Amino acid sequence: MNSVHFTSGARGHAVVVTRISDTLWHAVEDDREVGRGDVSRRPDGRLFISIDAWHGAVFDRIAGSMLADLQTPLYTVVDEGDQDSTSAWERAGFTAARREWGYLVPTDPRVTGLGSVRPPSGVTIVPAGEAVEDRLRALDSIIRDEVETAAGWQTMPAEVLPRPAGTTVVDPSKYAVARHLDEYVGLVRVAPLTRQPRIGLIAVRADWHRRGIARALLGHTLGSLHRSGTAAAWAEVDESNAAATALFEGVGARRTAGTLELVRH
Repeated sequence: MNSVHFTSGARGHAVVVTRISDTLWHAVEDDREVGRGDVSRRPDGRLFISIDAWHGAVFDRIAGSMLADLQTPLYTVVDEGDQDSTSAWERAGFTAARREWGYLVPTDPRVTGLGSVRPPSGVTIVPAGEAVEDRLRALDSIIRDEVETAAGWQTMPAEVLPRPAGTTVVDPSKYAVARHLDEYVGLVRVAPLTRQPRIGLIAVRADWHRRGIARALLGHTLGSLHRSGTAAAWAEVDESNAAATALFEGVGARRTAGTLELVRH
C-alpha cells in the first residue's frame, strides 16, 4: 500500500512508513523495522489505534501517517502513569476523554464484609453457568439500552472484548444473575483469567436499583472466588461512576492503576 517518506530518522537515515494492510502500518529505517501502528474497531463502532515505536520521532511519523489515512474520531488508551506515551499522543492532537480506575478486589469475606449479605426478599442468585441463555441475553440487551440512554456505553470499562456483530453475550458461562420469579434483574460477568479473574461488569435493571442487588451479586462472586482459592480479583471503574466506585471501595478494594482514554476529533 502507500508509503510515506521522511527526510531523516534517529540516525539520519530515511524513515519509510508503509500501510501494509487495512489495519497495520510499519515504519522502517535503514532496512530495520523501528515501529508499527494498528487500528481496530470496538464493538460499539469506535476506532482505537495503537503505536509501538522505538523512539518519539518514529512515533510521530507513524501517527502522522495513520491520521492522514483514517477518519476521526479516533481513540486510544494509555496507562495514566506513562507520561511519555501520554505526551506522544497529545503531540498527535489527542486529548483526555475519560479516566478509568483499576481496583484490586479482595475475595475474603472477612475483609469484604460480604459474608452475610443476601439479596432482597424474593430475589435469588443463579450461579455462573446456570443461567437460561435467552433470558440472560434479554437482560443484557435491556441493561445495554438503559446504559446507552443514560451515561452512554462509552463509560463502561475501556477494555471491551471483541464479539461478533450483534452478539452481546459471547460466553454465558461467565455470568451469574439475580432472579426474581421468572425474571432476570441483574448480572455480573467474571472472566476467569489465569493470572487474576476480572470482574468485567456488574449491572442491575433500572427498576431494581437501590435494593442491594449489586452488592449481593458481588458478594456471591467474590465468595465463590475465595472458596476456589483466589485471593483477589481485578475490576475497572469509570471515574464518573460514583455508585460503582462506592461499591468496590466499600468492600476494601484498593485502587492500583489508572487508565486514560484519549480522543482526537
